[in-house]
Formats: sequence, structure tokens, C-alpha cells
Amino acid sequence: MAADILIVDDDLDFLNLLRTALEARGHRVRAAESARAARELVQARRPDLVVADLMMEEPDAGFSLCHYIKRQDPTIPVLLVTGVTAETGLRFDAGTGEERAWIQADGVLDKPVRLEQLEAELRRLLPGGI
Repeated sequence: MAADILIVDDDLDFLNLLRTALEARGHRVRAAESARAARELVQARRPDLVVADLMMEEPDAGFSLCHYIKRQDPTIPVLLVTGVTAETGLRFDAGTGEERAWIQADGVLDKPVRLEQLEAELRRLLPGGI
């Protein structure tokens, strides 16, 4: 089933790679290079799922965007992708209810994201899978 997926990342190479991979699987993809632009896209049309980078124009832009999206519509699944673990050793997870409560994401993937990981998350989070 095709989904309307919003990708948010200030890394244009990652953004285009992910867009190409998801479109090749039949999904409708919108892209934003900042959390600010993503908010506008979410207001314009509800996505089925959002994949957002953690660190963009502000170090916590991904967290802020997750909170914004969940306030708008708590049923929109949000995946955070981040290179923070590789850079700092800090690990973010959304595996428990407590972690999801403060992160507000339905899942966290470390960069570089493997397509198999992303597909597994899409199957888990989207009604009808991918």
C-alpha cells in the first residue's frame, strides 16, 4: 500500500537517497530541509508517516518537530534518524513507553540507515505495512 511519507533532513544527499528509495517502492514522498518547513507541510496535508533527522537547524530540531507533530495529530507515526550515536556515543531509543513519552517518536534509527531497517519500521508503523 502506498503511503504519504514526509522526510525531513538538512542533509540533501540523505534526503534524496531516501526519497528515491521510497518512491521506487511506490510511496508518495514530500521532503523538507528543516523542521520549520516540515511544520508547514504537516499543516498543509497530513502525512501517513514522518521520517525526521534529530539535529537540523537547531540541535534539538527533531525532538521539537516530533512534539509539534504529536500535538497536531498523535496518530501520525514519527521515526527519528540520527548520527548522534556515532558522533557522541549517546544512544536514543523509543523502545519503552517512558522513552516515547519524552522523545515523542515512535522509533529511532541510527545513521547510516539501512533500507532493510527502514522497511521493517514502515511495516510496523503503517496500517497495511508497505
